[in-house]
Amino acid sequence: MNLLLAASAVFTIIALYFLFSMLRHARRRRPVRATRSLAGGVVSGAVGSASILLAFSYYGYGRLVDETLVSRIEFSLIAPGEYTARVMIDGKTDRLLTLRGDEWQMDARVINWKPPATLLGLDPIYQLDRLSGRYSNIDDERTQVRTVHALSDELPLDVWRVARKFPVLMPGVDAYYGSATYLPMADGAQFEVTLSRTSLVARPLNEQARIAVGAWRQ
Repeated sequence: MNLLLAASAVFTIIALYFLFSMLRHARRRRPVRATRSLAGGVVSGAVGSASILLAFSYYGYGRLVDETLVSRIEFSLIAPGEYTARVMIDGKTDRLLTLRGDEWQMDARVINWKPPATLLGLDPIYQLDRLSGRYSNIDDERTQVRTVHALSDELPLDVWRVARKFPVLMPGVDAYYGSATYLPMADGAQFEVTLSRTSLVARPLNEQARIAVGAWRQ
């Protein structure tokens, strides 16, 4: 993190130096030198902006070390096909969210690093993205009300979004979705969700959850 902040500051200063150099050469009518300074400023500014983007996102995301427990979730039946999901995330206030359907899924944004970003020694990072409900019956899935809830606020500067939209600008960033397989909702069922470098994994925590999963898989 400190390395990213230092790189941001250094390249920002270099970009400003090239900017003032370009203006000086332009006033003195030195177009070749002004063009060189402009090119240097653009490159330095791009690297500095990328460093700021990485630093901001690294602060806003959670670090992913081995398999990490990211959430626990408990369901309470409100009405047939409608549940309250209590989402428990360490360090955050529990959230009560309404889900419609028979099954649930949690998604996360995951960032792994590739060369040249691996030279920075950064850990993979993640951010929980959404919780959604689904109907087992395909006709219900097509016609009934679906529910999905955001689990994190949008970051003003998000390296994950930039890497997904403009991968050429982020050659060292591997940004993808990690998703837990759909599992059944049941009254009183509790699950834990862990995240590895490849995917989310949901596991039943109590008897109600194990019974629901067993019946669902038959």
